[in-house]
Amino acid sequence: MKNYRTVADEEIFSAEYEIKKSKFIAHVKHVETEENAREFVQMIRKKYFDATHNCSAWILGETGNLQKSNDDGEPGGTAGNPILETIKKNELTNTVIVVTRYFGGIKLGAGGLIRAYSHTAALGLDAAKIFRMTTFQKISLTLEYNFLAQVENFLRNKKITVTNSDYTDVVTLTIRLLPDEVENFLVELTDLTAANFLHELQEKILVPMEI
Repeated sequence: MKNYRTVADEEIFSAEYEIKKSKFIAHVKHVETEENAREFVQMIRKKYFDATHNCSAWILGETGNLQKSNDDGEPGGTAGNPILETIKKNELTNTVIVVTRYFGGIKLGAGGLIRAYSHTAALGLDAAKIFRMTTFQKISLTLEYNFLAQVENFLRNKKITVTNSDYTDVVTLTIRLLPDEVENFLVELTDLTAANFLHELQEKILVPMEI
């Protein structure tokens, strides 16, 4: 399980840029699959059907191994690739950007187009919430009630998240820790409780942490 950066999966982020009467609009979205990315691109194209161009790029996968860009009629390499490179520069994956252009009558030239699409894509990412998907180890802790207050205080002081609590004849707390913190945590908890607890390592999960 690999940590990676992506945009928040909660809304579409957007930004606008105007140069020499051409209007550029960026839309940024979190996606998980190529199908999701294509659907988003088509949605923007339908919404801005009267635009001169709707250029796009996306990067997918925990390692960013799936990449695609589209110039949508702009000169080759002047639109889709600059958008793609902007996503790469920000070290993001599972991210799609569509930059819509309304031509204002003044040609920008190849260099001007590259700068305009890059800049608009960057503005879209500036408007977005960026998260690092971070690997955590889930652990269940089982203990007697007479140790509960002490352990809960210990967890609060450590700012450790309790994701679930189960109160039966004993207490079972489910927590999550960064993998490299697990060993030291268990040593400290053993010292605190004189080893009066049981633990079980559960699955590893990816948790979004806002940057």
